[in-house]
Amino acid sequence: MPQKLHWTTAQDFTIRRMRAEAGSWDRIARALGMSRYTVLERGRRIGAALPLTAIVPPPEDPRREAMPAGDPRSWGPITAGTLLEGCPYPLPCFES
Repeated sequence: MPQKLHWTTAQDFTIRRMRAEAGSWDRIARALGMSRYTVLERGRRIGAALPLTAIVPPPEDPRREAMPAGDPRSWGPITAGTLLEGCPYPLPCFES
């Protein structure tokens, strides 16, 4: 029967630090001299996850057509921090 591992705070710190630096489980396991699965399971238990990465949208095509009046992609930034923030674009009233 396998013996129970006794994890130290230094090992936990190493797992958290290397994961925060986007280290792979294989690399962390080699650094600690343990199997990948053992380190992965410990990382899951202590909540060592990869850092969140910002999702960068692709740049817009400069040759695209103009946005229609009141488009949320343009109206939101225009009204941010003003009294109109959160208000819908005022559409003109046409009388017949």
